Amino acid sequence: MLILAIIVGVSVGLAAVIMKNAVHFVRELVVYLIDRYSFSYIYIVFPAIGIFLTVLFINLVIKKKLGHGIPMVLYNMSKNEGKIEKHNIFSRIVASSLTVGFGGSVGLEGPIVATGAAIGSNIGQLFRLNYRQIILLIGCACTGAIAAIFKAPIAAIVFAIEVIMLDLTMASLMPLLLASVSAALTSYLFLGQNFLYFVEKTDPFILRDVPFYILLGILSGLLSVYFSKLYLWQAKLYDKLKSKRKKFIIGAFILGVLIFLFPSLYGEGYEAVNLALKGDTSFLFTDTMYSHWNSLFGVIFILGLILLLKSFATGATFGAGGVGGIFAPALFLGANLGVFFAKISNSMGIKISATNFALVGMAGLIAGIIHAPLTSIFLIAEITGGYNLFVPLMIVAAISYFTVKLFMPNSVYTILLAKRGELLTHNADNNMLTLMKTESLIEKNFLTISENATLGDLTKVISKSSRTIYVVVDKNDTLKGLVWLDHVKHLMFRTELYDKTFVKDLMYIPDPIITTRMSVREIAQIFETTDHYNLPVVENGKYIGFVSRAKVFSNYRQLLKKFSND
Repeated sequence: MLILAIIVGVSVGLAAVIMKNAVHFVRELVVYLIDRYSFSYIYIVFPAIGIFLTVLFINLVIKKKLGHGIPMVLYNMSKNEGKIEKHNIFSRIVASSLTVGFGGSVGLEGPIVATGAAIGSNIGQLFRLNYRQIILLIGCACTGAIAAIFKAPIAAIVFAIEVIMLDLTMASLMPLLLASVSAALTSYLFLGQNFLYFVEKTDPFILRDVPFYILLGILSGLLSVYFSKLYLWQAKLYDKLKSKRKKFIIGAFILGVLIFLFPSLYGEGYEAVNLALKGDTSFLFTDTMYSHWNSLFGVIFILGLILLLKSFATGATFGAGGVGGIFAPALFLGANLGVFFAKISNSMGIKISATNFALVGMAGLIAGIIHAPLTSIFLIAEITGGYNLFVPLMIVAAISYFTVKLFMPNSVYTILLAKRGELLTHNADNNMLTLMKTESLIEKNFLTISENATLGDLTKVISKSSRTIYVVVDKNDTLKGLVWLDHVKHLMFRTELYDKTFVKDLMYIPDPIITTRMSVREIAQIFETTDHYNLPVVENGKYIGFVSRAKVFSNYRQLLKKFSND
């Protein structure tokens, strides 16, 4: 496992390098075309071109829906034994490079995590590893992905624990460390050791600024809730549009209009964030019709609009068919929120550092949107070099996270999985129930009998059965009722009743009844709150089998023992 962790780390590191260079190549091509032909506003159509090429690639080459990266990983961990389809090793590299390279308002982090997870999963399958080992390799791959794309090996390990829900034990610690280090070194080798968002100098942390950091934490949490809820609302609206053409046209049009009005929404916002970290707001007015608004009021007004509209740009990119992640939008929002807060404070005569607040604002939005406060603290410190601001980072991240939790118990990554009961968490009991499948618990050795059969017919069935429950069905196998041996054994020796008594008079209607669509957690809840030991299972009304309390408990114990073996 240690050797495989290194192999996974290097492989994911190379994938991150390829993705970064692919995006850089596409972006340089776009810049060349704009400069070569002196197009001043043509960049507003390039995101649509990138999304169109992405959709074309997915439909013609992959021929499967890609979906969002990290939710896909979490779903396959809980419901598909950690097995991820092979096309994810390359499909998201191509798709996200086209989307982001042409200016889609999303990032690369989700796609590289999904790509890495696919690499880890398929290496595990290649070596015929068991489920627990494959999950560990997926965790190593996700760690390596974050370590390579952000050059943040410590934050990457925390990410695997917080977001991927990987429980940290001594058996998993060393593989995660080796994967993170090997991926980071691979990234350093090809991309250099410079910080992703370099801050030349941060101002010292001053104790009197603590109330302002607390206020920024609350604002970060509220903005995270706004972004997340609006993002999910847009996703539902686009899902209601069955036509891919309509989705593309509407999404591309909204994105083009937003970028035309606010060019800083173009792309993942790397340059804008770097300028914001210097307190430079010139990016707000570059290539705009309102460059003459470059005043204190103009800056505050435009920043406020961008904070409100970034979610629409990101939602439109995804809705139109683009592939990307929401880490970059979160960093963009956080940096701009920090500058927005600092500009307002300084205008009121309260002098605070725009650089410091932009930097810790990034942590606040990552903590709020991703629901990962520890990841945000280490990530921002590592990618900016702002290690001397650990205390403000902790204050803002913690308060933002707790503010968000008041409104949203799950992040945008996990909310739909949690609603469907398909999310692995750090709760071992919930995880065991989530991993268990209803189909594997169904027992089918219960004998059936027609509702029109006689007591004599029932006696013959009883003589052949090892069970004490007999299932009454009609000619279409629709469940009509159950007969218990204890309820009829006093009649079995009264032969004069054999032809006079019918099964339909002896059966009772079972309640509750299990359906194949119910999760094991729901079934376990029924057993916990009732006195039943066996429950019938139906699908569209047709009898399938039974699930027993003993079977659920036995499988639960076996699974728990398997995963508790360190």
